Amino acid sequence: MSKEVTDNAEAKRYEVRVDGEPAGFAEYRLRPGKIVFTHTEVDGAFGGQGVGGALARGALDDARAKGLAVVPLCPFIKGWIEKHPDYQDLVEA
Repeated sequence: MSKEVTDNAEAKRYEVRVDGEPAGFAEYRLRPGKIVFTHTEVDGAFGGQGVGGALARGALDDARAKGLAVVPLCPFIKGWIEKHPDYQDLVEA
């Protein structure tokens, strides 16, 4: 199963596809120097398959590459960061 995460900047969300099929998204708002994650959804058909984690990792890796601080208002993104200490440095103090 291949998971691909892309930034759909026009829709202001990261999207994840599993074997080419849309599987979920993480919505965001950009602010100067930061990205605010507001809502994440994974299609129920893909639950329990690591799709949400792949989406979070892909979005956060992209934020890091762009030098953006992260404001995780979305409970899923916030919880994922709390479970992955190597991403906690992204969170705005």
